[in-house]
Parts: sequence; structure tokens; C-alpha cells
Amino acid sequence: MKIKGRVWRFGDNIDTDQIIPAEYLVTGDSEELAKHAFEKVRPEFAGKVRKGDIIVAGKNFGCGSSREHAARALVGSGVACVAAASFARIFFRNSINISLPLVECVVDAEDGDEIEIDFGRGSIEVNGRHFAFKPLPKFLQNLLGSGGLIEYTQRKLGRKAHELASQA
Repeated sequence: MKIKGRVWRFGDNIDTDQIIPAEYLVTGDSEELAKHAFEKVRPEFAGKVRKGDIIVAGKNFGCGSSREHAARALVGSGVACVAAASFARIFFRNSINISLPLVECVVDAEDGDEIEIDFGRGSIEVNGRHFAFKPLPKFLQNLLGSGGLIEYTQRKLGRKAHELASQA
């Protein structure tokens, strides 16, 4: 799978409070959360982000509170992927669970650059420069391709239920 998008550049230690401020945690609706994404650190983000845009960040993206709302706000914003030097583990897991692809890679890119990510090859291209990353394990790729953990589990259970019913 390949995706192309426009870069939104962030630095190190972007915490979940910066992604979605605590006062908006009264809803789990991704589209509603998206209206307030990065409101206090990049107020223009919510109004200018486009479907398919990609966040490029430094170390420890998604640190802080373990709220799933942060990943939901990015999904609701249309963000197609986050590429960062490293992620807080709980943010990583929350993102994969709701089908937001993440790539651990140091990427030299600036706001507005065009970026292409090839998940199968483990490569990123920005302005003719190439960056390599270790592709996600097949299981996580399947989970993302299914639409997230709930959808993946429902499909698995549905198949199992069908198998059991056909054996009866």
C-alpha cells in the first residue's frame, strides 16, 4: 500500500494534550474532536488540514495521557499517517487499534512538502530524498487493513462463527 500527502511538521515530545486539549474529551466522535486538533499549539491545523495529509514528527510523539481521543482527533482530521522518530507506546497501540497507520522513521521534511509512503517496501520519499523504515509486522498490517481492532476481531469471529455453524 502507498499513500501520498502533504506534510505537517511537528517536533519532539508532542503530547496528547497538545493533540487534543483535555476540555474536548467529552466526546469520542472523531469529527468533533478534529475541530480542536492542535488548537493550542497550531491553531490553523483544524481549518487547513486536508484528507490524506501526513504528520511528520520527532521523538516521543503521543506521549502523556493514554487517551484514545488523540488518535481519534487525527483520524477525524483526515490524517492518513504519522511518521515520527518514535512514539509513546500507548499512543502507538491506540492508533493501530483505530486504523491510523504509524511509521517509525526519522524524516527530513517541512510543512507543505509532498511525501509518499510505501508501506510494503518500507520507504518514504520527500523531495527526491529516500528514507527507510522497518515495515509493520504482517499482523498489524492486516489489522490496519481491516479498519482497526474491532473490525478485525468481528471479521475473525464472524468467520469462526460461520465455520462452527457449517460443522453443526
